[in-house]
Amino acid sequence: SSGINAEYGGVVKRLNKELQMYEKEVTDGESKVQAMKDDNKDPYDIKKMEEVVAESRAMVPDTRNSLRKAGEDLDILLEDNANEGLEEYKAAREIRDLVTV
Repeated sequence: SSGINAEYGGVVKRLNKELQMYEKEVTDGESKVQAMKDDNKDPYDIKKMEEVVAESRAMVPDTRNSLRKAGEDLDILLEDNANEGLEEYKAAREIRDLVTV
């Protein structure tokens, strides 16, 4: 079961990275849209940028839910203290402690 710990730890780490990426895309995109409006850029270009931001924004809740579920699965695995001495367990524990959803 130690491989499972490493696998779930990797999933949690990947989903956390994805969530941060989407949140950053939304923030950066919103700033870019505002700058485009301030600079009186072409309305078509502004609309296209707003669509890109909307796509990233739409990914945030799904990714957050997936991360929450993966975190819960990892918590269940980490409750099995029989694996505590294994490197995979320690790595998974460190990942879990860093990620809060």
